[in-house]
Amino acid sequence: MPTLQVQARALGDPTRHDIFQYLVDAAEQVDVAELTEHFGLNHNAIRQHLAKLVEAELVLESTGPPSGRGRPRLRYVVNPSTDSRWGVTGPYERLSMLLTEIVRTGESPVEVGRRAGLRMPQGSDFDADPVLAFVEQMARQGFDPTVRRRGDRVAVTLETCPFASAVLTDRDVVCDLHLGMAQGVAEAVGGMEVEELIAKDPRQARCRLRCRITEAA
Repeated sequence: MPTLQVQARALGDPTRHDIFQYLVDAAEQVDVAELTEHFGLNHNAIRQHLAKLVEAELVLESTGPPSGRGRPRLRYVVNPSTDSRWGVTGPYERLSMLLTEIVRTGESPVEVGRRAGLRMPQGSDFDADPVLAFVEQMARQGFDPTVRRRGDRVAVTLETCPFASAVLTDRDVVCDLHLGMAQGVAEAVGGMEVEELIAKDPRQARCRLRCRITEAA
């Protein structure tokens, strides 16, 4: 993982910092064309700045689905594991807000997590495939998911736990939050439901979500 010094150098360029901030403020993933239009730079300059941000693991790059002729567009979003010192809401800040909500409302971690999942920005290009839309949204939250399908059954393995240290303190609460978040995301996406979270050792991650594609998919 890049050091904070590497990330600081990546953000040291004023234009690159502005591009990063634009991604921070964006409600959904952004492509090169949008950045080119906003900043008035050519495509190559934007791509070079984005490459530096991706290399520093401040930004994630993904490929959109095919749309007509040409190669699918590359899309960019802030890495959800980015440290809060760079002006973003980091993973443990997000966790603290959810825990505060549990205390304030008296609701269960699953319900608070579900509501958080419903609040997450959507805007996926995978609207025709609820599984891909679900996986994309979980990836944006730092879970690094992989998926395996068999008929209407779907197993989503969470290769990374964004709250690994907190899980060691109170596994039940954090895992229930994760389950609720996944259920909320699935509900927002539509076409699938999350039935169970099979929790593993957070230091090794690889927790698994048992999901089902619904008849409405």
